[in-house]
Order: sequence, then structure tokens, then C-alpha cells
Amino acid sequence: MSILILHTSNASRRRHLARAAAYAKQHGERLILIMENPGWEREFADRVVAADTSDIATIVAAARALAEDEQEALRGVVTFVEHSVPAAAAVAAALGLPFVSERTARVARDKYAMRRAFAAWGVPQPAFGLAATLDEARTTARRIGFPLVMKPLIGGGSMYVRRVDDVAELAEHFEPIKQGAWDAFGYDPLHESALAEYRGAILLEAYQHGSEFSVESLVVGGETHVVAIHDKPLPMNGPYFEEVCYTTPSRLPAEVEDRVREITALAHRALDIRMGATHTEFRIQDGAEPMILETGARLGGGPVYQSLLLSTGVDMVAGVLDLARGEQPDLTPRPEPTPTGFYLFFAEKAGRIKAIHGVDETTGDPCVRELALYRSVGDVVDVPPDAGQAHGHVVFTADTVSGLGDVFDRLVKTIRLEIA
Repeated sequence: MSILILHTSNASRRRHLARAAAYAKQHGERLILIMENPGWEREFADRVVAADTSDIATIVAAARALAEDEQEALRGVVTFVEHSVPAAAAVAAALGLPFVSERTARVARDKYAMRRAFAAWGVPQPAFGLAATLDEARTTARRIGFPLVMKPLIGGGSMYVRRVDDVAELAEHFEPIKQGAWDAFGYDPLHESALAEYRGAILLEAYQHGSEFSVESLVVGGETHVVAIHDKPLPMNGPYFEEVCYTTPSRLPAEVEDRVREITALAHRALDIRMGATHTEFRIQDGAEPMILETGARLGGGPVYQSLLLSTGVDMVAGVLDLARGEQPDLTPRPEPTPTGFYLFFAEKAGRIKAIHGVDETTGDPCVRELALYRSVGDVVDVPPDAGQAHGHVVFTADTVSGLGDVFDRLVKTIRLEIA
């Protein structure tokens, strides 16, 4: 038997693929990878098929050909990257494998369709609207009010997501954000159809004051199992919303956590997510209802997987692979979570990396569990809104949740990219 992974190159997913390779070996499965321009990913797969991942029909054709060529049957299909979820759904449908439906995969990637689905189910969320022109943006802004957030319809990694506080800022930033929101995601399988359907529009949402947090879940047989909640303890007030620090377990009051679990399960029903991992983003203001920002039908990005595993002991990659193989995942957490956090670091400005400082000091820190560099000396890097992901991460633990802040403060001063 074989497990098929559909993948888009992403340096932060090395740990995911390594775990998938170990899982496949443990269960006597072959691991097959379909992706464009495979590189370091080859070391984790028994077979790699190069294919244009920006075109779903091409990916389905490649998967069909592979299924006919393989001596052993394909038992499951998974993906660990957001942009490959619709393709994985299409392959699963074509080969009769378990996954979310093609409609669900599309709605979970199309932020306007997601907002409409949430509205139909009464999921608490910000006011929203579409705008293809500045005049339409002004009209929508009058309805939902300032401040508001402009964002791509099929984006990811907080690229081209921007807060504006008044009509003047809206006029200044609408066209650059709109252009970036479409130009930056030409590789996405939904790009062409979404661009035509929405006439190049972007999504406008009422800005939600308060703190942000994320919820990691596994849906088994239509039932939602919230595995962990990560706080984002640093203020994320804009104008851009790069994610720098996550910590778990959450400091949310117990009654708020209960409500968050209810809303997360409702969001899954609204999107018809009946299986697999999900990553849900929320904002909450003191004393107010938690507001859902979005739900992805996939594992959380970056080092969310490692953080969750270190904290709870629950292996979400193994859980996703179990579900793909028709098995029951083990979601039993350890009795007490280990306080865990991670730091996603960015360059201070765009340019070419001249040096990376503090590597030895960071890896030698007794609280550090992993340092991953996504870029090397000589690489050219961008900063928000043009950066789609951080340039590296550090995963760390502490004896207490409050102690995580001290470790983070120490790491911010230690690891640094010098830009020429």
C-alpha cells in the first residue's frame, strides 16, 4: 500500500515530511510525493513525481497515471500545505480516497465563500464585503466602518493583508493591496477561476480589536476534537499582521475556551469538514464574543505541529495519516501540557542576507527545542506585505506559561538576520 502526499515547496514543512516518512515505514507503506520542482523533499519519499501543482487537472492526471503504474494500491492522500488542499480533494474524488469534498476544499480556500457559509450558519464573524474598485471599497467601508482590513480572497501567510483606518488610507493602499493580492498567488490552483469569478476583487472586513489566537483540531467522523489553542501574546494591531509568537496552553478563561470549541465545531459544520486537521483563527476583545477570522482544512502552518506535539503529546501528522488510511487516530493528550511556544523571525528590511547572527547561542539555549532557518546567507528576502512566511523559527519550552515570555524576549535579542 502507498500514501500519496500532494505538496507545495515550503521550508517549514520539513518536520511534517520527516514524520510522514517515519510513519510510512512504521506501517509498511510507501510514501509518494507529487510536487513541482522537488528538492530536499526527495529524501523523505520512496517515489517523487514532478507535476505542475498550479493546475488541478494536471495533478489529477499525474495521480491517475501514478495509481495505474504503482504495483501497490494508493491507500490515502494528504497535504500539509494550504494551497494544495483543493488538488488533494480532487485527487481523492478521482481515486475514491477519503478526504474533504471538492466543494469543502474550495470554500475553505475562498475567503468570501467561507464568510458566506459562516453567515448561513450563524458563525460569529466580522462584517465583510467585496470590492473590485476603489468606489466599491468606499461603499463597503461606509457599511462595515473603519478600521477595516483588506485581504486576498485566496491568499495565505498574511501576505497582502492590511489594516486601514480611514478613507484616505483606503484610497492610498487599495490598489497596491489589490494588485499584490492577485499577482502574488498566480501559482495557486484556484487563481485563474477566482480571478475571473470575482473580477479581481479583494475582501474587506471590519477590523476586530483585541487579542488573536488559533485553534488546532482534528475532525473524526464529523466530530470535532480540539487538540490545542495557541495564544498570540504580542499585539497584532497592523497595519500588517505578521505572526511572530505563539504560546500554548492558552490563558483564555475556561468559559471562553468552551465557547471557542463550540464555534470551531460550528465552523466545521458550516464548511462541511467531516474529517482531517483544521487550523482556525480567532480574535476576541475582553467581554465580547470570540470572532472567527478563518478556518483552514489543514494543519496549522510553520512550527504549529512541533509546538502542539511538544505541549500535548498528540501527533497531528500521524493523526492525519491515520485518517487517510481509514484508521482511528490517537488523540490522548498527556495529563499536563508542557508550556511551549515558538518565535517566527523576519528580517528587519528587504534585501540580501549578509549574515545570520546568534545561531550557536540559540541552539545552545536550554529552553530551545528546535531552530529552523528557511533562508541562507546570500538569499534575497522580503518583508511584509511581500513576505509569505517568516525566514525561520525557534521552538522553545519553559517551566510555566508565564516563563515563555522570558524565553521569547531572550531569543528576540539573540537570533538576527543581517541584511546587506
